[in-house]
Amino acid sequence: QVQLMESGGGLVQAGGSLRLSCAASGSDFFINAMGWYRRAPGKQREMVARITRDGTTNYADSVKGRFTISRDDAKNSNYLQMNNLKAEDTAVYFCSAEGHYYSDAAIIHWGQGTQVTVSS
Repeated sequence: QVQLMESGGGLVQAGGSLRLSCAASGSDFFINAMGWYRRAPGKQREMVARITRDGTTNYADSVKGRFTISRDDAKNSNYLQMNNLKAEDTAVYFCSAEGHYYSDAAIIHWGQGTQVTVSS
């Protein structure tokens, strides 16, 4: 079983920056991609950013140009640099890890979430 530990959430002023971290631990789980999803009050959960094993990234349109996701394979971690934060970015952010247990079928694990609040 893999465990995802998020950190870096908190309160930030609009226009400011915040960096989220996610560290994966566990055995026998091979991670192919990591990312971040968020859930804001009254809104559907959405993918914010995702990075694959080879470095391919995907971003939600609403965060393109403002957020950057990166990986540190040596630390089994990923980071979400969030710049020019807006009030609409306020949400619970969940780290995700996609991979497999000695299988071709991919599964996804989730962190417990970290709150990001952007004040206007």
